[in-house]
Amino acid sequence: MERSLEEQRLEYSRRRLLAMPLAGLLAWLAVAVAGATLNTFGAAMALFVATGSIVYLGIGLSKLTGENFTDRSRPKNAFDALFMHTVAMSLGVYAIAIPFFMQDATSLPLSVGILTGLMWLPLSWVLRHPVGLWHAGLRVGGVLVAWLAFPEHRFVAVPLVIVAVYAGTLVVLERRWRSLQPSAAAPSAAATVTA
Repeated sequence: MERSLEEQRLEYSRRRLLAMPLAGLLAWLAVAVAGATLNTFGAAMALFVATGSIVYLGIGLSKLTGENFTDRSRPKNAFDALFMHTVAMSLGVYAIAIPFFMQDATSLPLSVGILTGLMWLPLSWVLRHPVGLWHAGLRVGGVLVAWLAFPEHRFVAVPLVIVAVYAGTLVVLERRWRSLQPSAAAPSAAATVTA
């Protein structure tokens, strides 16, 4: 029997959802390291490679987080397709980022940092939880402030803001997921029956 869209949404919202933000955190951390150690061109190339590999890194990490994106035995879920559409949307932003990068290489952390962070907005709607709104809002504001405040260190400051936002997001997502798990402390029905 076909599951309703609402059933699929509920099923999706019960997932742990750590693999992709963990991949994003690691990728942007690599960009910050590259920004601190390489020239602007090298840092920009590192940003392209690191952010372009987030999906692949997330697939690998999903095996460690128990999400296992490549598990074919799991029933199809329409919200997996929505997520992939948001990934495609994020890749499309490079059509904006690249021309600005060609004019000012230091614009890259700003444009990619903000535009790829917008994919978090639909997640809040799917989960019925503010984590995506919080992530996108802090990321947009933090990236803009860091980009303006540290013009000589944009490839370090901006990625570190994004890493910090991801770190907070991971904590919120894990707490949310744990709150959805059956409590081990809850007494079983058999234990509550008295003789």
